[in-house]
Amino acid sequence: MPSSPVVRFAPSPTGRIHIGNARTALLNWLYARSHHGTFILRFDDTDLERSKEEYARSIEEDLAWLGMRPDLIRRQSERFAAYDAAFERLKASGRLYAAYETAEELDRRRKRQQALGRPPIYDRAALKLDDADRAALEASGRRPHWRFRLEERMVRWDDMARGESHIDCASISDPVLRREDGTYLYTLPSVVDDIEFGVTHVIRGEDHVTNTAVQIQLFEALAGAAPRFGHHNLLTDAGGEGLSKRTGSLSIRSLRERGVEPLAVAALAVLVGSAQTVRPVGSLDELAGLIDLAHLSHGAARFDEAELDALSTRTLHGLPYGAVADRLAEVGIAGPRGEALWLAARGNLARLPDILIWRDVTEGEIEPIIEDAGFLKLAASLLPGEPLDQATWGAWTKAIREATGRKGRELFHPLRLALTGREAGPEMAVLLPLIGRARASARLSAPSA
Repeated sequence: MPSSPVVRFAPSPTGRIHIGNARTALLNWLYARSHHGTFILRFDDTDLERSKEEYARSIEEDLAWLGMRPDLIRRQSERFAAYDAAFERLKASGRLYAAYETAEELDRRRKRQQALGRPPIYDRAALKLDDADRAALEASGRRPHWRFRLEERMVRWDDMARGESHIDCASISDPVLRREDGTYLYTLPSVVDDIEFGVTHVIRGEDHVTNTAVQIQLFEALAGAAPRFGHHNLLTDAGGEGLSKRTGSLSIRSLRERGVEPLAVAALAVLVGSAQTVRPVGSLDELAGLIDLAHLSHGAARFDEAELDALSTRTLHGLPYGAVADRLAEVGIAGPRGEALWLAARGNLARLPDILIWRDVTEGEIEPIIEDAGFLKLAASLLPGEPLDQATWGAWTKAIREATGRKGRELFHPLRLALTGREAGPEMAVLLPLIGRARASARLSAPSA
């Protein structure tokens, strides 16, 4: 196995990805990042009717928003020839066989087995058919689906998240790999791609555990060795309900549109249900250093949007200017003045677009709130000349205090209301130089409403 891991995230582009899908993508990307590996985005789009290009583009956009850019992008819809070749190899080796039962017949058979207290496992009746039987069935209009014949043995693997694991394949039905219409189910294309792309670690949700023994046998039949598997715990919403692409629950697109910080989404998606405390991170690299698949809990973890909102705000407050410069430039906040505004205002923002409030306070027109025109006129007369700096506020308010005897809220609050038009906000010592002397003087001298 190569020293550098190769991992993949394999969504089907039949809807928008949700936070549960993003958890899988992040765990793969972070594992590759921390081990100098390769991250493949593979679109499982063999369902040509339901797969949509708009969803594929949306998935790429959502991953990029979260900070994940794949090293390779592949589409299963372009690889049917590889699946057909693997299918023929399995058929030639005797591991595939044709079966002709209809869905209704199989359902009746399962119910009969359950009524007799037997496990509802396919009984391999198709293996008893001879050439004449098959010819008769096909002459009547039946078309075969194709099953992979499992070896009835215990399959064991060392799971990266769950530890030593095993499944007795004698308790599993031989899986259908190809339908009557010639289309493939998930299993064969996935294994063929993992082999051909050199995937070394398959990191996915624990809902795939039951597929693992089948896939290991399929890997062995086609390539001789299987990759390492890791099955992480799943996310639910705050009420404990499962997530679904089809219902749009907690979609990444909806979180983007709400203005939630992507680093907060990534941190909560990965750290919840782990041994780590959920907390803000400064980068995905920092997050990669925190996560260990072996330290994930084995129970489902709840993704709480209220917790996300709080974490998003805490994350925003700690971001350096360099981490947000591109986004600020999109709304015209840039350069040294933009950095100064960011450092002044970030601790008072719930969402990044809220900084526009403070851009207007420092550069635009506001409606000053005038509580005591006489006091403000005196304060304006004591305002020091340019240049204003962070020491100006302290020196100015000291002079006002000495002239008026005011102190505390009685001194500071009327000045804040007049200069910003708001009850609260960033420290005035850092805001005043950004507002500037001319603008400050005009606001202090504004007539009472």
